[in-house]
Amino acid sequence: MEDLVQKKGVTSPIWQYFGFQADEHGEPLDINAVKCRLCRKSIMTKDGNTSNLRAHLRIHHPNECAKLGLTKGESSSSSQPSIIGAFAKCGKYKRDSAKWRECTTSVTRYLVKGLLPFNTVEKSSFTEMLQTLNPQYELPGRKYFSKTAVPDMYNCVRAEVEGLIKKADFYSLTTDMWSSTNMTPYMSLTAHFISPQWELQSKCLETVFFPESHTATNIAEGLRSVIQDWNLNEEKISCITTDNAANIKSAVRNELGWQWLNCFGHNLHLAVTNSVKKQRPCTDRALGVCQSVIGTFSHSWQKKRALLKAQQELQLPEHSLITDCATRWGSKQKMIERIIEQAPAIGCVLAADRRAQSLTWQDLDVLEAMNKALKPIADFTDILSGEDYVTVSSLLPTLLLLKSDTLSESEGDVKLTKDIKCGILTELESKYDCDSTKRLMCIATFLDPRFRGERIAEDDLRQTKTEIHTEMVKMVQEQGQTGESMRQEDKPPAKKKTLGSYLSKARPPRGSFTEEERATAELTIYEQEPTVDGDDDPLAWWRTNSKRLPIMARLARKYLCVCATSTPSERVFSTAGNVVSPSRSHLKPDKVNMLVFLAKNA
Repeated sequence: MEDLVQKKGVTSPIWQYFGFQADEHGEPLDINAVKCRLCRKSIMTKDGNTSNLRAHLRIHHPNECAKLGLTKGESSSSSQPSIIGAFAKCGKYKRDSAKWRECTTSVTRYLVKGLLPFNTVEKSSFTEMLQTLNPQYELPGRKYFSKTAVPDMYNCVRAEVEGLIKKADFYSLTTDMWSSTNMTPYMSLTAHFISPQWELQSKCLETVFFPESHTATNIAEGLRSVIQDWNLNEEKISCITTDNAANIKSAVRNELGWQWLNCFGHNLHLAVTNSVKKQRPCTDRALGVCQSVIGTFSHSWQKKRALLKAQQELQLPEHSLITDCATRWGSKQKMIERIIEQAPAIGCVLAADRRAQSLTWQDLDVLEAMNKALKPIADFTDILSGEDYVTVSSLLPTLLLLKSDTLSESEGDVKLTKDIKCGILTELESKYDCDSTKRLMCIATFLDPRFRGERIAEDDLRQTKTEIHTEMVKMVQEQGQTGESMRQEDKPPAKKKTLGSYLSKARPPRGSFTEEERATAELTIYEQEPTVDGDDDPLAWWRTNSKRLPIMARLARKYLCVCATSTPSERVFSTAGNVVSPSRSHLKPDKVNMLVFLAKNA
């Protein structure tokens, strides 16, 4: 305490706990910056005002405050209390008060959305921040958030999500399997549906603890259990998108009998990986040297520094080298592209190092040929991995584009480039050769006003229109009325009865359309509509035209909610991986499910 200077000429006993930081002459450095002798915190004050000092003692040192016996009549150079002091005088919020619940809900949301551990609320920096922002709020401990606040929020949000999905005419699913850092197995399930406002929405349903063997039967039981637990209608499931694993494919098709779609991202990864593997005699050395070069720079800061200097001298982009990931084919393409870009700088740095492997011109030729085949398709996975816009209707047009343009032979393609392109296309097309998958893609493409029948082969188009017409008729018959069912929230308010409304009842009945005629009429009108721009939102078109084409609009809700990839469920596990971090590896599965659910949906 010797380094704090006592304020001169003061009479208030509160100053025995406070002082100023001294300069080299023993004088106060700043007369407006007071320091507490007990905790060394700085408190801002002005012109000797002690309001903030009294508030600091009340909040942080109540025992010393009681000993001092401060009263309201204590002398002060200012009659206006500080904001903190004013809060302190009001007392703490009661736990049953609306304000306390509001503050606690905000802290809970901060924890779950930020993927933060529960002990965050017991860290001194966090509690001090909240005390400064609102001294009236008394923060509960970690057990309260773990056992009460988070479960209460989970139940509330779950009820909201369940209500949203139940209102939807149809919904699709994506699923994936994953193991945490402590090898605890989980299965995720995400629902996708089109809202009454024609917005595509995704909601994580469960991150299920799955200790059983991953057999088709067990996976099917797990999926059905989640649907039943959520009280969802299984008949409303349009499709489920998964990877190509034989067990989950069998579970969906054979055990559950649901429409199945294999993930485009997974298909493209397999097609690229297998096609490159078939060219191994040509590609092994070049790819091996790439890995060796990247390893050389990764383990030597001197070489990193030399690479930067070479980049500057050669006026190359100051980019770092990229390491490829075995489960992400796109990272291999980015690695190759970066090596080609930085080849001159790499050569300058490694020229004097006899131990390091260097790229030869033959290696660079191989890398150039590979990059020419892979780069044009690098963005397709990301484009079809969205979950807030329609993707399934773009599958068929994408495959046609790859065949006719992106992966077709180009002038100047060397044999390696041609072989890789041909291998990718052949394997990719084989993944979508199933009749039920073709039917799904054709119907979804036809129901997208950007495409309609333009991207469908003539024979397939006739079959597609027949199947759509049949399904429209079936929908009307099952619904018991023609057109899309009117939602409760969309019903207009009842109007006052008029004379005309009563007289209209006496009008003789006109001939009504049959279900087949209504379906035919809507199908004809839809086909005659002009296609919309490729960048337009197909759901916006349906929002505008759903009342004119109510039956087709309901069919669009069924098919356009399907995801082209299972990426949404893979994203769940990215979230789960942050929840079940090494420092939180002992979280129980039910708590993991709650935290992941809230992180994605709250």
